[in-house]
Amino acid sequence: MESKLYPVLGLMSGTSLDGLDILYVEFWQDASGRWRYRMGASETRAYPADLRAALASAMGMSGLELSRLDADYGHFVGRCIRDFVAKYSFHPEFAAVHGHTVFHQPERALSLQIGDGAAMAVESGLPVINKFRNTDVALGGQGAPLVPIGDALLFPEYDFCLNLGGISNISFDAGASGRVAFDISPCNLALNRLAARQGLAYDKDGALARKGRLVLPLLQALDSLGFYRLEPPKSLGFEWFSSEFWPVVESCPSSSVPDLLHTVTEHIASQIARVCHSQPGKRSMLLTGGGALNLYLKERISALAGVEVVSASRQMIEYKEALIFAFMGVLRMRGERNCLRSVTGARKDACGGCVFLP
Repeated sequence: MESKLYPVLGLMSGTSLDGLDILYVEFWQDASGRWRYRMGASETRAYPADLRAALASAMGMSGLELSRLDADYGHFVGRCIRDFVAKYSFHPEFAAVHGHTVFHQPERALSLQIGDGAAMAVESGLPVINKFRNTDVALGGQGAPLVPIGDALLFPEYDFCLNLGGISNISFDAGASGRVAFDISPCNLALNRLAARQGLAYDKDGALARKGRLVLPLLQALDSLGFYRLEPPKSLGFEWFSSEFWPVVESCPSSSVPDLLHTVTEHIASQIARVCHSQPGKRSMLLTGGGALNLYLKERISALAGVEVVSASRQMIEYKEALIFAFMGVLRMRGERNCLRSVTGARKDACGGCVFLP
């Protein structure tokens, strides 16, 4: 007999400021207790120009200005929820909202995602859950990554869950150590910057990379970067990319863009393969993120790692984070753990999220 059905909304705001991702999804547990889901309508609401500018400058605001933005953004998100629900005639139980990150400094025990929960609940007429990271940070954790709980419970048939975004990151079950997750290498951050030299937003299907030839000294230099010798948990940021990785790429000014794309693609795939080889017996991989659309990169990962690589659907690629936060909301409402200490380094697993009623 199947369990209760949870019809919910998941909302995600990324640091790219592309807009607000909204997803309707239904969750339930089957007779074996495994979590199942069914994704419904999804869309991205673009930010008005003034709100986008305010979000982009939030880090430099005064306390009063930031408080005002917190309220304004909450009302905006609440209206988006209300309009989305009305458009599709959905009846969700609640909305799980990540919010927009302004500060994330876990070493100082703080992580701030704005979007006033009361404003969202009142505007939408729905219960709203937000502030998913705070409890984990208070417990000494990084407050990130949070997606691995979804990887573990929603995609258990895959040995690896690999996300190819600006940075490539992976999660997998490490046995006695529990679920682990960490960043592997730069990915689209590097590939898209190289494609821009050809006037392209990205290298469609990896076509340019496929035409290129390997620049062996560059590959060896990238593979020798110190980050790759660190043990997880570990993470990468734009600062490291700019100061350590990109200067190595720029040290080959005479190489063509296709050759650079080919070599960086090989580097990314080889670093991912190295992680996979450290986990003998694991053979299947779910691929998400924009890089999952790069056919050449996908081929190289499969060839070097020796795993079966399965690309997620286009909707999953675009809305996986919204899906996971919706699921974390379900776990929060059930009083179950939704933050894993094996991933974040916190003192214990946590059930994160604040609930606001309309």
